[in-house]
Order: sequence, then C-alpha cells, then structure tokens
Amino acid sequence: MARRASQAQGAGESGLSRLIELHAFNAAGDTALAVSLAGTLFFQVPSDQARGQITVFLAVTMLPFAIVAPLIGPFLDKFRRGRRWAIGVTMALRAFGCFALAGAVANESPWMFPTALACLVASKAYGVTRASAVPRLIPAGLTLVKANSRISLAGIAGAAISAPIATAASLLGSQWSLRYAALVFIGGTVLAILLPARVDSSQGEVEAELGSHPVTAAGQRSRRVGIAPLVVTGLRCNAGLRMLSGFLTMFMAFLLREEPISGWEDRRTLLLALVIGSAGVGSTIGTFVGALLRERKPESIVLATLAVDAAAAVYAAMFFGLIPAMVLGLVAGMSQSLGKLSLDALIQQEVPELVRTSVFARSETLLQLSWVAGGLLGVLMPLIARLGLFIVAAVLVAWLVVVLRGRAPAGRPPSHAPA
Repeated sequence: MARRASQAQGAGESGLSRLIELHAFNAAGDTALAVSLAGTLFFQVPSDQARGQITVFLAVTMLPFAIVAPLIGPFLDKFRRGRRWAIGVTMALRAFGCFALAGAVANESPWMFPTALACLVASKAYGVTRASAVPRLIPAGLTLVKANSRISLAGIAGAAISAPIATAASLLGSQWSLRYAALVFIGGTVLAILLPARVDSSQGEVEAELGSHPVTAAGQRSRRVGIAPLVVTGLRCNAGLRMLSGFLTMFMAFLLREEPISGWEDRRTLLLALVIGSAGVGSTIGTFVGALLRERKPESIVLATLAVDAAAAVYAAMFFGLIPAMVLGLVAGMSQSLGKLSLDALIQQEVPELVRTSVFARSETLLQLSWVAGGLLGVLMPLIARLGLFIVAAVLVAWLVVVLRGRAPAGRPPSHAPA
C-alpha cells in the first residue's frame, strides 16, 4: 500500500517514488543513530569537551561545505551518475560511521564523538546534494509542494517505524542499534545509486542568483537570472526558522543535560526525549497543515510562521519550564515544516521552470547554512535558559523586522505555476 501511494500520479514513472523511498531510509537511519546516541554518548562526553568539538566541526566542516555547495552541484551534473553517487556517498559515509561508532562505543574509544559529528555533517550534506533531484523527478501535473509533502511524510513514516526497532536494539547495547542504523544506510546507498538518470541531467536549465534581479536577455549575466521578490522573502523567513532549529538542537540539548528543569534531575534522558518528541510532533502537524493550506497565500503563511516562532521563543524565555520548552519545540517543528512547504509553493508559483531546479538547490544550501549558524550560536551560548532564549527571541524579532521592511510589494507578478 505504501509503495502504491508513493507511485501515485505518475511518481512511479518519473522516478520520484524512488526518491521518496530513499528519504524514508534516510530518516529511518538518522532516527536510529539519534536513539543510539541519546542515552550513551551524549551523556558520556564532558560538556565542555563536547561543545568545543561541535564548534570546531560546525565551523571547519559544515560551513565551508555549505558555501561551496552551489559550485559542487553544476560540477556533479557534468558527470554521468555524478549526483547520484554524491547522494550515495552521504549514505555510505553514515553507514561506515555507524559501524565505526558501534566498535568505538563497545571499546569506549576517544573517537566516538568525532565520528558521531562526522555522521551529522553527512546528514546535512545529504539535504544539499538531494535538493536539485526533487524538481527533476516531478511528473507532469504534480506540484513541488505536493512532491515535497510526500517526501516529508515518507520521512516521518520512516522515523516512526525505525524508532521502536532502534530502541529495542539499544536495550542489548547501543552498538546493536548502531549496527542496525548502518544496515539502513547501506540500503539507502543502494537506492541512491539506482535513482533515475534524470537526477544527473541539467539540460535546459539556467542558473539562478539568490537576489531579486530582473530576468535579462539571453547571454547577459552569464545566463543567470534573479529570483522573484516573493521567493526572496520566503527564503529569508525560512532562514530564520532554520536558524532557530539549529539553535534549539544544540542549546536545549546541552542545557537540559547540564541544567535540567527542576524535578527532572534524575530523568534527563526522558526530559530530552519529551522536548525532541514535541518538535517531531510539530513537524508532522506542519506537514499535514501545509497540505490543507496549499491553496492559501504562501507568502502570508511563511511570514506568520516566523512571527509565531518569535512569540514562542519569548514565551519560553519568560516562563521557562517543561511545558514552555515542549511548546517551543512543537511550534518550532511545525513552523519549520509549514514554512518550507510555503517556500516550495512560492518557488512553484513565482520561478520559471528553466531556473526552478537551480533555485531549489540554492535555497536548500542557504537553509542548511542557516541551521549551522543557529547551531553555532547555540553551542557558544552560556547555559542559562532565559538568557539564551531571550537572545534568540530578540534575533528572531529583529530578523522579522528586516524581512518585513524588505518584503515584496503587494502587487504579484504573473505566476509560473501550471494552472
């Protein structure tokens, strides 16, 4: 039944269904890896050492990758199977990393934490290398929003199925759930390599710049065209949403470990699971709400998600405790999912087909870079709940003002989406 659903509306013939299955494996593997590390490695490594290593890895590894990613994409497209192999490498690296981690955990090796961070980098790299594959595999009659909704739902299903399996395996020892994660990533590697050849083809496409420049005549600006102002606004909003996601991932993880909420000192793993679970539930809600609101104005929705995120951060800072932390996680997860679907809708409506793939790939790179920036802010922030949350709330409010001041005028250009 799940396979029939993934192949509906021509997705099977276009190859989109294979990408949907691949993303389910990606989410299943990442979930198993997170379950494996949550109660073992994360609480074994001293906080100062862990924060220092994360800072180095994010600054030295992830930031340069996000910056050069726009140059890597066109380079990969020149080679047969180039992008498919690149996606496969992000899976294979995590498979190897999980096998290495299983041995490191059993032997309490000092290489545990660097290996885990390398898996995080590979996970983020997957999002960037996969980005341009989505519009290239969309069948006629299916919008980018619907395609990404299916991919997101597949990821949620993969995570939901994998979590109890990984949890059961971890009862025998974290090394066993890590080995399970490695097997999942091996399966994902095979699926990546078997993606359709259209994934590697950029024929007929034009490169785009992430700036609101008008489209120029052929041959000018190296065949690069600007992005519609509404899409720029959507990108800016989503950058703020991803920044908050990266910040909360790092800041809340260390905060709840070192300074747990009163009454939860002996249940820190459960406390962390509740907050992370709230974000997961919010992401699921956002995906379903996004599907219901796809006919509404996406530019209004994406602005609303950024405003709601800022309000939730202010609320959590003022009344920090279990419920406010869970509410913040829920809102952040929902806003990120809903904001991304709204951005997809704007790209579908406002961007000509010739540059849509380039815009989508570059937007994903920008969003990953925003997540890294938020993660760095979260790692460097003192572990004082109200201080950290007030600062990130202030950043979000300031960014919202910047977005509102620079947003597109009320008049909309003609839509490029199919009728």
